[in-house]
Amino acid sequence: MYKVFGSINTRTFRVLWMLEELGQPYELTQAPPRSEVVTALSPLGKIPVFQVDDATITDSTAIMTYLADRHGKLTFPAGSIERARQDALSNMILDELDAVLWTAARHSFVLPEDKRVPEVKPSLVWEFGHNVDRLAGLLEGPFLMGDRMTIADIIAVHCLNWAHAAKFPVENEAILDYAKSMRARDAFQRVKALAEG
Repeated sequence: MYKVFGSINTRTFRVLWMLEELGQPYELTQAPPRSEVVTALSPLGKIPVFQVDDATITDSTAIMTYLADRHGKLTFPAGSIERARQDALSNMILDELDAVLWTAARHSFVLPEDKRVPEVKPSLVWEFGHNVDRLAGLLEGPFLMGDRMTIADIIAVHCLNWAHAAKFPVENEAILDYAKSMRARDAFQRVKALAEG
């Protein structure tokens, strides 16, 4: 059984959603960043932390890529042009949505107070909105890559949820409709229920 360590309201949500989509059993240990249980597995103290057999994997995207490749779902085959496009899309979302939200979080509550620059947030809100519009231009169907759900969809929708919590407005109708349909998925709803329980 897979083991996941982390807090559901963080990037850990992505890994749990992936596991639910794959129908794979897992054991979740709720643990915040830099907690004793987390640093014992990952010296950086970041979450999520994932264990399979005697191996430990960190970074939500690396974990999801491992799971997708192992189970042959939510991905295109390694070495294919489609996989290269999928990886490029995932990295774009990480660079242009996730990184913007993370920068805002750092300057809101993560960094020591004397290192924060709260004045940067309006610029980040604008940049995020601009990047969401660019993402909408890449939307190919019910999923980002057409008829096939991939890791990129999980990362994108998690970022859109994070944006909502951080009060970053998302006004693009195509993206709002896309996110709504993704949140309606049974696997997403199971993780949401776990977070609320």
